[in-house]
Amino acid sequence: MRILVTGGSGELGREIRRVARHEVVACYNSVPVEGGVRVDVRRRDEVEAAVREVRPDAIIHTAYLQSDWVTTADGAANVAIAARGIRLVHVSSDALFSGKDSPYDEEAVPDPITPYGAAKAAAETAVRAVDPSAVIARTSLIVGGGRIERLVRALVEGGPGALYTDNIRCPIHVTDLANALLELLESGHTGIAHVGGADAVSRHELGQLIAVHEGLAPTKLPAGSNPSDIRLDSTKTQHLLKTHLRGVREFLTPSA
Repeated sequence: MRILVTGGSGELGREIRRVARHEVVACYNSVPVEGGVRVDVRRRDEVEAAVREVRPDAIIHTAYLQSDWVTTADGAANVAIAARGIRLVHVSSDALFSGKDSPYDEEAVPDPITPYGAAKAAAETAVRAVDPSAVIARTSLIVGGGRIERLVRALVEGGPGALYTDNIRCPIHVTDLANALLELLESGHTGIAHVGGADAVSRHELGQLIAVHEGLAPTKLPAGSNPSDIRLDSTKTQHLLKTHLRGVREFLTPSA
């Protein structure tokens, strides 16, 4: 099987490439990937050209840009249109929920309160309209790819910012997420799947766990407030998977 992965230079795209047992061709935009194809997902002609060139058996769409509606929403529509007839897994986000009715299972209706959440909700609508057989995999904060870890290290060293004590999410390890997406790709599942970790923690608690895991001082992490409880109920999806969707308290153990 040949898999085309958009956002192939990102932390999730890199991990999919690392763990996949199949041939993976990465699409990238600004950060080159060896053997990859440069594609701006905002341009439908470029996406369609890449699909014609690579001739994939399946596509995993991970590309987004939090601050750009066109990349996140229109880009997803462009990929879905280009992927017609090809197995598609679209990676979505818990950001499309407001946090007013937690926990959220696959039947929950998006009610975004941020521009990024609205873009992700629009992306889902486009993908479902173009390809009802696609998998829409909603996930949460991704740990293990480096981005959150870099933030924690910077905050411990006195950098600007804070981690919220009342913003609850279900973080997932990047390896678990990559394996789960590949399993869903190979399965007969269609529609929405929730792929979050087993533990619901605040952003501040997550930062503390990362700090302890890396041998840093968790007490140096500044705390802030931004109330939001967005817990993904991933029970249904976990029953479909061999991959164990670990909680952060399981994979963020103290360093030796």
